Amino acid sequence: MKLVDWKKIAIDKNATIRDALGILDKQAMQIVLVVSVTDKLIGTLTDGDVRRGLLKGETLDSSVAKIVNTLPTVGLEKETQIVWMQHIKRKSIRHLPIINDEQKVIGLYYHKTQHTLQVKNPVVLMLGGLGMRLRPLTETMPKPMLPIGNKPILETIVKHIAEQGFTEFYFCISYLGEKIKQHFGDGSKWGINITYIEENKPMGTAGALSLLPKLPNIPLIVMNGDLLTKIDFISLLKFHLKHENTITTCVREYSHQVPYGVIEMQGQIISKMVEKPIYNYFVNAGIYCLLPHLIKEMPENHFYDMPTLVADQQLKSQKTGGFPLTEYWLDIGHIPDYEQAQVDYEVYFK
Repeated sequence: MKLVDWKKIAIDKNATIRDALGILDKQAMQIVLVVSVTDKLIGTLTDGDVRRGLLKGETLDSSVAKIVNTLPTVGLEKETQIVWMQHIKRKSIRHLPIINDEQKVIGLYYHKTQHTLQVKNPVVLMLGGLGMRLRPLTETMPKPMLPIGNKPILETIVKHIAEQGFTEFYFCISYLGEKIKQHFGDGSKWGINITYIEENKPMGTAGALSLLPKLPNIPLIVMNGDLLTKIDFISLLKFHLKHENTITTCVREYSHQVPYGVIEMQGQIISKMVEKPIYNYFVNAGIYCLLPHLIKEMPENHFYDMPTLVADQQLKSQKTGGFPLTEYWLDIGHIPDYEQAQVDYEVYFK
């Protein structure tokens, strides 16, 4: 347990959820302190609070005041460190704001817990795409092996997932797949085990799952191999199990502003006019958690993608949930995305 600089994760009550996410991503402390101008503690905010807020209809431009936890566990300045540690252990928390008699924040204790147990859930990475939108960079190199910050995109992905305790990986490869195998081998360098699934034809983002050598008996994670993200996969698994979903799709909020005044009409009568409205959507983030029995329902050795799998499960009235991804996320689909990834790497992955 150590005392950390709380001011780096402090935010005003009038700030937006988007502002809070910026702090959560950059500081990687998994908590934000919402304080007044005089440093009085108003409450705390975690990625879980953000996720719950988004599911209830809040947007990234909503005020943090709408989702802040106003009754967090705190330590008092007059208490000893032993008592502070008791608070942390009793509540199973990692962060303990320390306040004085005037409710002002004077410190933050952080108890960093490590994953001491291996996570047995398999991780399947879809790596077989041609990367046509990134030509000419992908003419001689598969997209997951393009360098970002002196290492392949895929190495950054694998390292982030492995650090959370996952050890069983399946690499679904096709185009220039030998370059991936040559770099990663059996995965032992990263403390993981890699099984390679070779696609002889395009299989889609779900079709390759039918080629797995054995059917898992626990939920598995499927992820596109061209994503840079700081997602907490343990939280994804917990969310999936808590809501008893058949398949959970990670979603990201996306905002689009119409550059014109939008008019709604009833016949020839204008019923409503909104100038340059902003519409908010959830978009597919390319990361999924699913129950293993779904693999049996997929067509063998045929093209099949994850959106189709989700749609098929909805037709069967199965629970298909959405997990709001609040952490850093970037889909490297085009050259400008790749250039942005180079900049973001220095901020989020160094």
